[in-house]
Amino acid sequence: MAPTLLKFTPYQKFVVALLAFLQFTIILDFMIISPLGAILMPELHITPAQFGMVVSAYAFCAGISGFLAAGFADRYDRKKLLIFFYAGFILGTLFCGLAVSYEWLLAARMITGIFGGVIGSIVMAIMTDLFPIEMRGRVMGYIQTSFAASQVLGIPAGLFFSNIWGWHAPFIMIVVIGTAVGFVIVGKLQPIDGHLKLQIRQNALGHLLRTVTNRNYTLAFAVTALLSTGGFMIMPFSSAFSVSNLGIDMDHLPMVYLVTGIAAIFIGPIVGRATDRYNKFRIFVGGGIMTSITVIYYTHLEITPLWLVILINVVMFASIFSRMIPAQALTSAIPEPANRGAFMAVSSSIQQMSGGLAALAAGLIVVARPDGHIDHFPTIGFILTGTVAVTIVMMYFIHQKALGQN
Repeated sequence: MAPTLLKFTPYQKFVVALLAFLQFTIILDFMIISPLGAILMPELHITPAQFGMVVSAYAFCAGISGFLAAGFADRYDRKKLLIFFYAGFILGTLFCGLAVSYEWLLAARMITGIFGGVIGSIVMAIMTDLFPIEMRGRVMGYIQTSFAASQVLGIPAGLFFSNIWGWHAPFIMIVVIGTAVGFVIVGKLQPIDGHLKLQIRQNALGHLLRTVTNRNYTLAFAVTALLSTGGFMIMPFSSAFSVSNLGIDMDHLPMVYLVTGIAAIFIGPIVGRATDRYNKFRIFVGGGIMTSITVIYYTHLEITPLWLVILINVVMFASIFSRMIPAQALTSAIPEPANRGAFMAVSSSIQQMSGGLAALAAGLIVVARPDGHIDHFPTIGFILTGTVAVTIVMMYFIHQKALGQN
């Protein structure tokens, strides 16, 4: 018989909604680059490799800043850290909206990554502090709907505004939304400082080294790196692949993201609920198998009807959620309370760095013909499938360790 699910308090519901909306702005800022790729590359006269660098610049800077911030992550109220880094993220996004050249955009993405890359780890630390592991699947399910919301509301709106006012408009839209979210964080979120009572006297470097060298964390860090690889290789070129290889015109491209996002809004909470009610590892394995099958099929497609492209994207989102939600719920059980902020910061750093390397590698693997057709995309599908197989084995041991700690 499945266990009874714990109920959320009113404040916990508010925190979940706030974290989800916060993640919406962060994810939208990163994801909007992908559908704009089909516009940016010809307008700024950049190659796929250069576009991969724009994507990677955010990830690399996010990874570096996350690693450097790890030593301080558990020494301050998490609310204050969140406000500081979120303000920097909004400023970097504003610079993206004002960019007029490839070099300017690249620099702006670096600034955005420096601040935005740390926010994800703060969100995960807050989630781990405020919610027991029996609730984290549902929390992650709701937070992951921020991906869906960015698909349903953000990306179609961004493409719509970019078609009217240019590709700068989506970034300005994010700045406006992000500023409103910032005021809510300042006014409504309570201090999150319980972890400060658990700290031992050591400097930031010592705290970082203690976290990085903890053997209990090594496997979780490795899984995080591999989980990021495949998605970061496929996502930056998905819009160009849809337009140039699958035959989806720019007028219908927003429909792909819109319908996929609507479906994902329901998929995220369903997977999160299943993750809390049933075996988290089995959910992860099922998601991995579904991911492999779908990606191999998708990356080998040529001219494809719109309805089938939409269906495949929905299935891919379902499979991604079925991997990411149980994986994050399980790995959140690994760190000790006194090290949660540092663990999440290092984990986020590794995720961003591995994702940046993956996006950069993808830019070197795929080749755009003069007519825009993307070559060698199936190679990326095979690479992702290989990482899925490895992560299933690694996640088994993390699952066993999480069971022993709870």
